[in-house]
Amino acid sequence: MQTLAVDHPLVAHKLTTLRDVRTDSPTFRRLADELVTLLAYEATRDVRVTDVEVQTPVTRTHGVQLASPKPLVVPILRAGLGMLDGMTRLLPTAEVGFLGMVRDEGTLQAETYASRLPDDLSGRQCYVLDPMLATGGTLAAAIRLLLDRGADDVTALCLLAAPEGLRFLEDAFAGTRAPIRVVTAGLDERLNERGFIVPGLGDAGDRLYGVV
Repeated sequence: MQTLAVDHPLVAHKLTTLRDVRTDSPTFRRLADELVTLLAYEATRDVRVTDVEVQTPVTRTHGVQLASPKPLVVPILRAGLGMLDGMTRLLPTAEVGFLGMVRDEGTLQAETYASRLPDDLSGRQCYVLDPMLATGGTLAAAIRLLLDRGADDVTALCLLAAPEGLRFLEDAFAGTRAPIRVVTAGLDERLNERGFIVPGLGDAGDRLYGVV
């Protein structure tokens, strides 16, 4: 498994504002959207392309376009929805699937309550959107589901990641042949006793959409 913490001053600037408890939900949503687009630029460096020939106003030339099958973007509900527009802005032709997962706050285990994904993902590159990589249980369950359906390349985009979550993923997918990557805006210190990232930014879903 590969982990990339994007080192860029604009990423750091936006992440700092997201961390601030005074940042309201509309501003949080806008900045999360902008931050995801920056992360997506790095996350898609290995997106598959195919050679094409095009006619410019001057002559014919060679270029590339996204290969088939198209990439699949999978936000994990509900907080992952706040990352979707920022990702599809960079990959407008990608297809989108949805995965509803919730973490039991007692056991910290992830449970799937909704799935809208193709049954066959053979040969697909998948991009999972999950703002917070905390314990790693939710993201590991999502990646496992995609691999079981045939995906052969999975990249997760996370606003923040904790070392405990990264270790959990590394152990869960040790020996897995399919490439698995985590692209994040920040590697934080640890998890607290409630399984929240420290220093973190709080509950991403609540910060995006309010407490419901």
